[in-house]
Amino acid sequence: MSLPVTLDVVVDVVCPWCFLGKRRLDAALAGLPDVAATVRYRPFQLDPDLPAEGVERQAYMKAKFGDLGRVDEIHRRLVDMGADVGIAFAFDRIERTPNTLDAHRLIRWAAAEGKGEAMVERLFALYFEEGEDIGDTAVLAAAAEAVGLDGAEIRDRLDAGEDREAVAAEVAEASRIGVTGVPFTILAGKYGLSGAQSTEVFADAIGRVATGG
Repeated sequence: MSLPVTLDVVVDVVCPWCFLGKRRLDAALAGLPDVAATVRYRPFQLDPDLPAEGVERQAYMKAKFGDLGRVDEIHRRLVDMGADVGIAFAFDRIERTPNTLDAHRLIRWAAAEGKGEAMVERLFALYFEEGEDIGDTAVLAAAAEAVGLDGAEIRDRLDAGEDREAVAAEVAEASRIGVTGVPFTILAGKYGLSGAQSTEVFADAIGRVATGG
């Protein structure tokens, strides 16, 4: 007999490993139809100090990594791994690295309407497959509409600064409990899995928790 399992998945929507990890987790859950799993996406910011308007991506990556050849090598690996789970990474289409606070605010509001997972998926796809600037209010409003939210209302809430402090506090809480990199998955509030684990590792861990093992 399976127990209900809550998964708190700490992510940043500009982290390609988080997109990869999400798809692997999705596959693991699809293979565990008898497990009643609740997935909650929690915010993290890889670079909270980015300006609200974001920065030009090539310059940012060069400043962060120095050698863009190394970045290209990482991207090639991710393209191959992404293909295995249906992700068409298109790093060459990304022009800006955004501040993700507003994107996380949108995920928070979508989750309140039962659309958190769909919103996370849409934002990942927009950024990594379509090269959209997910720090732009118009892009976020359109993303909200794509999952069934009111885009005009979302734009107003973003402009009004609603929940900015609350989301920033959640980001700080993740760091306080020891999350230093993402994705980071917390199972049943007790067990942690760091990184974009394989589908098999996710399935095994979830299965163990669900059966009290």
